Amino acid sequence: MNKKLLILLTVALALASCNRKTIYSHYEHTPLDGWEKNDTLVFSVPPVKHDGVYREMIGLRTSSAYPFMGLTLVVEQEVWPSGLTRSDTLWCRLVDSDGNIQGEGISNFQYNFQLLNLRLNSSDSLRVTVRHNMKREILPGISDIGLTLTKKD
Repeated sequence: MNKKLLILLTVALALASCNRKTIYSHYEHTPLDGWEKNDTLVFSVPPVKHDGVYREMIGLRTSSAYPFMGLTLVVEQEVWPSGLTRSDTLWCRLVDSDGNIQGEGISNFQYNFQLLNLRLNSSDSLRVTVRHNMKREILPGISDIGLTLTKKD
C-alpha cells in the first residue's frame, strides 16, 4: 500500500511541476576556477510553435568564491529566419547595499534576471550568446549560466 501511495505522489508532483508555458530552459556550465572573458556561452532555441510575446530570463549560479557584488553580462540574440539581432548589457546585482546576498541558497546561490520581452513568429528560432564584461579577465565562482524562455499570456 505504501509503494502505491509513493508512486501516486511522485506522479502527482511531476505533473504539478510541469510548466506548459516554458518553451526552453537550459544551463551551460562554466569552470568554477574561472570563467574567461572570451569564453562565450551559446544557447540555441529550437523553432517556437506559436506567434507571441516571450519572456527571457538569464539564470546565474554562483558559489561563495565569487568575489564581487555584481556581474555585467553581454547578451546577444539573433532570430532566425528574420535575422533580427539585439544586444543587451545586463547588470546583475548579487549583493545589496547592506551586504545581503540576493540569491537563493546557502553556499551556492541561484539568481534570475529578466531581459526585455521578445516577439517571435511561429517557426522562429533563436540563438543567444552570453559572455561576461567585467574588468577581470577570469571570474572565479560562477558555476552555470542559463536561459529560460516562456510564453506570455
